[in-house]
Amino acid sequence: MCYAYPVDALAALADPVRRELVGLLAQGEVPAGELADRFPVSRPAISRHLRVLREAGLVTVRAEGKRRLYALDPTPLRELDDWLEPYRDLWASRLDALDTEIARGRRARRNGEPA
Repeated sequence: MCYAYPVDALAALADPVRRELVGLLAQGEVPAGELADRFPVSRPAISRHLRVLREAGLVTVRAEGKRRLYALDPTPLRELDDWLEPYRDLWASRLDALDTEIARGRRARRNGEPA
């Protein structure tokens, strides 16, 4: 497996605006103008974000007349998921431990005990 896609996808998804764009595109194809209208930043800024996502392979674009329609390409996300697989057990055990501590704290508060 080549790790270029997972690294590029991680870098592209580091920005919250780009993560939100990916979320919107996960629902289906959206015109660039409609995407830009959903954010309080300039159209050129959204265009730059879309370019970063496109270069990372996360989105595709097609022309329909004068409009540019963007769609999510899930391939890099699947590759990122595959790349993260070996770390899931580590996260799961730590999240289970955190869940146990949270439950312990809730019981203590209900019983009036110090946490």
